[in-house]
Formats: sequence, C-alpha cells, structure tokens
Amino acid sequence: MEKVIEIPQMQLIMAFVSTCIESTARLLNTSYKEVYQRMNKVGMIEHYIIPHYETLHTESRENVARGMLECLKIWEGKK
Repeated sequence: MEKVIEIPQMQLIMAFVSTCIESTARLLNTSYKEVYQRMNKVGMIEHYIIPHYETLHTESRENVARGMLECLKIWEGKK
C-alpha cells in the first residue's frame, strides 16, 4: 500500500508564492530577489497572492506570470 504524505496548506501556498516570484522574474529577465523586493514593497504577496491562492493556482504558469507582472506594475503605479 502506498504511503500518502500530507503537505500543510500554508506550505503549498508558500511554494506557489515562490513560483509566482520566479516566473515573473523570468518574464522580466531579472533576479527573483528583485521581484520579491518589489512585490513585498507594495504588499502584493500578503494582500494579493496569498489571499487569492485558490483562484490563481488554477491558471497556467505563463498566465500567472503575465498577471503578476501586470498587477505589479499597477500596484507600483507604473502603468
């Protein structure tokens, strides 16, 4: 019989946050550290990515990255 490993929900969410940051960094051709700092500065991680995890994680990585970039620019006031 296979052993099933339960992963805590917050661990799954934080892995998704990491994926969002890394995918957006790739799209911008910059470091994940810079993208993290930018997202963190405007509160995007705690006020957008984490609260909307259930909806966002159903999208493709490409769509999420494009959406993250658009959102980041808006939140930074860089339309």
